Amino acid sequence: MDPTTDNAGNTGDSAAARDSLEALRAEIAKAVVGQDPAVTGLVVALLCRGHVLLEGVPGVAKTLLVRALASALELDTKRVQFTPDLMPSDVTGSLVYDTRTAEFSFQPGPVFTNLLLADEINRTPPKTQSSLLEAMEERQVTVDGTPRLLPDPFLVAATQNPVEYEGTYPLPEAQLDRFLLKLTIPLPSRQDEIDVLTRHASGFNPRDLRAAGVRPVAGRADLDAARAAVAKTTVSPEITAYVVDICRATRESPSLTLGVSPRGATALLATSRAWAWLTGRDYVIPDDVKALALPTLRHRVQLRPEAEMEGVTADSVINAILAHVPVPR
Repeated sequence: MDPTTDNAGNTGDSAAARDSLEALRAEIAKAVVGQDPAVTGLVVALLCRGHVLLEGVPGVAKTLLVRALASALELDTKRVQFTPDLMPSDVTGSLVYDTRTAEFSFQPGPVFTNLLLADEINRTPPKTQSSLLEAMEERQVTVDGTPRLLPDPFLVAATQNPVEYEGTYPLPEAQLDRFLLKLTIPLPSRQDEIDVLTRHASGFNPRDLRAAGVRPVAGRADLDAARAAVAKTTVSPEITAYVVDICRATRESPSLTLGVSPRGATALLATSRAWAWLTGRDYVIPDDVKALALPTLRHRVQLRPEAEMEGVTADSVINAILAHVPVPR
């Protein structure tokens, strides 16, 4: 085969995959109004084989967003409502005795899907929260000593409410660090809220995405081609050093008791590459790192109590670090 033709074909596949993933925004907008940053974050997570923590008050379409993404990508999705009495086996699955064969057989839990919506994950005790750790990190579930692989792609989109803490169990740092991104879902603008109400007045049913016109515009082949293209996105030594300097600065910040781990630095490099490719480049620039720094790092740092009392936030600390760390030329 002519290598020139092969390279051109790869370039064409990459461009077609990018166009398909870009079309997701328009398709999801048929069901969800004004959440483009969250849509982009979920796509970045899929490209990086990562997971997403969605934080927002009730009623801002977090669940609808994940369902619309799954529908537009033609992926399987399942939802688990996390409650104080939820058991690990309710998520991962369990062995069930079959009276016909007099043997135990494995009954898969809802984690065996492409997009798992873990609704209000902080309402379940740590024992059940930890049931997701192996699935998120190893892409498998071990029951009775037998590992069982999860489908590919596999993404956990966990939601939590930032204002209602009664009866909640905050996620431990070890589990927070396993989320690639933490996306904040804001309240809609006045015009966006008017658009939402206008759609509902016209008969929009959030439980029937097909009727809303949401159709598959990308598939697993597009996702595979996109991932391959992201893996070839060039990162210069200067950009690598820039990412390291940002993460090391969080460990030295007087406002933080916990800075970003090396896992976090690796995550920032990965999300920056995915963002660079989505914006049409095959190399990473400092602006890509800055664009993904907040969602990639905000949940990996811990504020000092006195800083928190003074109104300092994780986002403000990271923004100050981005303003201070020298940008490579």
